[in-house]
Amino acid sequence: MTTKKHDTTHSTTCDTVRGTTCDTVRGTTCDTVRDTTCGTVRGRDAKFCVSTNPIAEPELRFPEFHDEWQVKHLGEIAVFYKGKGISKSEASLQGKTPCVRYGELYTYYNEIITETKSFTNIQTDNLFLSKKNDIIIPSSGETKEDISTASCVMKNGIALGGDINIIRTNNDGIFFAYYLNNAKKYDIAKIAQGISIIHLYNEQLKNLYVCFPTLPEQRKIALCLSSLDDLIKSVGDKIELLKQHKKGLMQKLFPKKDGTICGRGHGRDAKFCVSTNPTIVPELRFPEFSGDWQVKRLGDVAEIVSEKENNSIENYVSTENLLPNYGGVVYDAKIPSTNSLTKYKFGDILLSNIRPYLKKIWQANVNGTASNDVVVFRVSNTFDDSFICFVLKNDRFIDYVMASAKGVKMPRGDKNMMLNYAVSFPSLAEQRKIATCLSSIDTAIEDTEKKLQMLEQHKKGLMQRMFVRRV
Repeated sequence: MTTKKHDTTHSTTCDTVRGTTCDTVRGTTCDTVRDTTCGTVRGRDAKFCVSTNPIAEPELRFPEFHDEWQVKHLGEIAVFYKGKGISKSEASLQGKTPCVRYGELYTYYNEIITETKSFTNIQTDNLFLSKKNDIIIPSSGETKEDISTASCVMKNGIALGGDINIIRTNNDGIFFAYYLNNAKKYDIAKIAQGISIIHLYNEQLKNLYVCFPTLPEQRKIALCLSSLDDLIKSVGDKIELLKQHKKGLMQKLFPKKDGTICGRGHGRDAKFCVSTNPTIVPELRFPEFSGDWQVKRLGDVAEIVSEKENNSIENYVSTENLLPNYGGVVYDAKIPSTNSLTKYKFGDILLSNIRPYLKKIWQANVNGTASNDVVVFRVSNTFDDSFICFVLKNDRFIDYVMASAKGVKMPRGDKNMMLNYAVSFPSLAEQRKIATCLSSIDTAIEDTEKKLQMLEQHKKGLMQRMFVRRV
């Protein structure tokens, strides 16, 4: 079975299931999930029937299928094998035989394996080699909830390592990988054994009740879900590309080299000048600006806010709800343990001063209060606060803070040293242009992340309704 790859996405809204009458399936209602952001198969209509009896059949079905789903022990429809050990030292990124080690099922693979991360040079006579459509699931793990991590191997001849259960069936392996990972996750957790190390044996899996449709319906469900996964992957890849693009721009838009050769920014109409003379100017520069940048202490550019608020917890921010890697904020529902809170305003820059290496920096878009372990910077009116925020959202600043941090387990930055950090800056107009450029990329990243979350929620909802969960 092949799945269609997607390299573009469209921003559209989600359709909801409308209860129109279905003439072909008694006791159900039908709807069409069209080619939208939440559509399961891009470029085609994916029709479902909504069942009124979710125990006998799934809540959602493609309308061309009417046969009852079967209920059997997994051992009645499959044979079981065990992989052969491939130690960490025997696996590498290069080798003659592709291989899968059990730990990679938790960290690297999803429901479909077409290419492997690792290879081995062990003689094939000493290996267990896959057949296309094999379903593999770890036989040991750390928690019962996570051990149901099934994948379908879509190639012959892949070496399957020790601590891997192998399920070989004439049914659709991709369908069963999705099914075991979702509808049967709780049932598999119940039969797994152990406390500190969890074990899952083939003998236990043989007795697991499974509910499944005909092979054509299995394949259609597998295609639907794998196509949605392709779309999710393409959106995730787009997010990573945007982040790398922003990182590259930040390295060049702040002083390193000066610029005279003009060109266009990647994927947009913004023009830059590139130069070769090392001075206090950036490598990339908008062509309407020239002249050296100036350097001042952070303390000459911004102040650390000391104003306190005793009664308000509006938009309260603590070190716990500032997100790492400059990820923003999730407002804290907890009531602070102290009434003495730092008052911040729109445009202020908040830094978590516990373990600064976590890179928890956020520019406020509201007024609110912060815990005493959050440093609040207020930028002078003669500087662009968003530009200064990007100066601080930089690994060079984080490394500078950590160099003088005190403490081992919970290091805290030295505020006086922060104020001595050297800030390079151009004219106010150029500051604003740089901030606008980088902010537009941040907006694109945020919008794409929202799209990814919506797709993941849509997939979760489909899997809850496309499988029989109780047998």
